[in-house]
Amino acid sequence: MKDMKVSHFDDLETRSADQRAADQLASLNLQLRRNGLAPAKALSDLALLPVLRKADLSARQKQNPPFGGLPVSNLAHVFQSPGPIYEPGGVSEDWWRMGRFLHAGGIGKGDIVHNCFGYHLTPAGMMFENGARAVGAAVLPAGTGQTDLQVRAAADVGTTAYAGTPDYLKVILDRAAEMGVTLKIARAAVGGGALFPSLRNEYADRGISCLQCYATADLGNIAYESPAMEGMIVDEGVIVEIVRPGTGDPVPEGEVGEVVVTTLNPDYPLIRFATGDLSAVMAGQSPCGRTNLRIKGWMGRADQTTKIKGMFVRPEQVADLVARHAEVARARVVATRDGEMDAMTVMIETESGDAAPYEKSVLDVLKLRGKVQIVPRGSLPNDGKVIEDQRVYD
Repeated sequence: MKDMKVSHFDDLETRSADQRAADQLASLNLQLRRNGLAPAKALSDLALLPVLRKADLSARQKQNPPFGGLPVSNLAHVFQSPGPIYEPGGVSEDWWRMGRFLHAGGIGKGDIVHNCFGYHLTPAGMMFENGARAVGAAVLPAGTGQTDLQVRAAADVGTTAYAGTPDYLKVILDRAAEMGVTLKIARAAVGGGALFPSLRNEYADRGISCLQCYATADLGNIAYESPAMEGMIVDEGVIVEIVRPGTGDPVPEGEVGEVVVTTLNPDYPLIRFATGDLSAVMAGQSPCGRTNLRIKGWMGRADQTTKIKGMFVRPEQVADLVARHAEVARARVVATRDGEMDAMTVMIETESGDAAPYEKSVLDVLKLRGKVQIVPRGSLPNDGKVIEDQRVYD
């Protein structure tokens, strides 16, 4: 796609790489001090710190409710997500950084956003309302359900934009057609689920431009699409790392790994928070003129823990297996069935042709016997999987 002339939310989106790195390092060090940690000399020093996983955060919150002792400030709301995990919320401008995404989608002053994200306990509804306020748009706080009333409200109020999960807009549009009601919705900002190309195309056929974001209740907006629709642009208020599942070690550009995020929000300084999602860094920058890092979007889940022969095998164990042998580049555990029994094959990328040394390590680390298959370097798929379950359950 050729270069595009578009307006940007602010000057942060078009910073040089050097300026962004300097600014982020200064903000990162403020976050580290808030958490009682030593300052970093470079952004790469983040890789020296431990990863914080949802299970760790939940355990901390149980011991020290509601936020696990993290230095939360300017608290306006408390939300509960499944787990349960509690998240703080603020009311300062664009607290969750959704305004940047809505602006990229062409939503702004004069729009009325039909907000179908939930307002009860979980923060999604407030996240998008806060973002709409940041771009000067009004909001119809619709939530979910009661589709007939949603259609009537959208028609009466004249909502021009939709915010919600990708598929619920189709429910509203289809019901409006059945009721003989014409809606004015021309733009959609979606999240919380996969936006399949066929659904995006259907919306386009109906005259609706639909873009998606990648956000979580803990972190707010992480990345978002622009009209260029080439990957997802990382938000200016976070630092994103892609690490090998089961570790905190960054992977090379283009390799699929787990998304780990550090927020630069001073009210809730999460450091190296693991999302459990897989993605990969894209080379280059967006044709829309935004200069920040791009990722490929959601590519699956990083938590691949699988039970084989009655024993759980975890990504951390596969990482430990690789770490024991300097000549091993990567490893992949494959679970299959041999008749009515579980079978396990461990594929190991190495130039060594002798499987014997690795068989002992597999037994020591995974606590299971399995076949070791030596494969050439670079031959394992670049999909972020370190454990693959090929068993069929139906």
